Amino acid sequence: MSEAPSICEPHAATAIGPGRLVLVVGPSGAGKDTLLGLARAACAEDSSIVFARRVVTREASSAEDNEQMSLDAFRVARAQGTFAVHWEAHGHAYGLPRGIDDDIRAGRTVVANVSRTVIPALRRAYANVVVVSITAPADVLARRLAMRSRGTDGNIARRLARSVEDIEPDAAIVNVSSAEYHARQLLRIIGRSE
Repeated sequence: MSEAPSICEPHAATAIGPGRLVLVVGPSGAGKDTLLGLARAACAEDSSIVFARRVVTREASSAEDNEQMSLDAFRVARAQGTFAVHWEAHGHAYGLPRGIDDDIRAGRTVVANVSRTVIPALRRAYANVVVVSITAPADVLARRLAMRSRGTDGNIARRLARSVEDIEPDAAIVNVSSAEYHARQLLRIIGRSE
């Protein structure tokens, strides 16, 4: 499998709306899953906000709300058009289910953890996209990656060196304080005050 992300191009002739697609992006170790988990819990009773569950070809962990799928099953699902968007990174395949389109057409806000490389295609495919960059200083990222010691993370130095040019987020969170504080920032961006 290629390390270079690959994405499906927009699947609609016109941009999908009227709901919003909130894309959460950032480097490994930034704390995206922690902040997303806290935001998801805070929005549990709000049916107008949906947290998309990624499909990933690596073992699921308690820290992420992902659906695990074998690479062969992922390839079949991709060929059947199961995903609204898919990409490859760090030796794994990732996808968001096509069901997010129905939520957005119904006017809901869909929040998704995605690769920075898919932002241009998603901005073309959806009418209302908000990109939230979550990051932390390099030494904090390195420490967090070392602490989680997930075998499927691969080479930590290579992950830290990875960059994607020209990312223009609509909002940024530098995750160095308490997770609760930064989750409240994310909730404000999503559109729900806590």
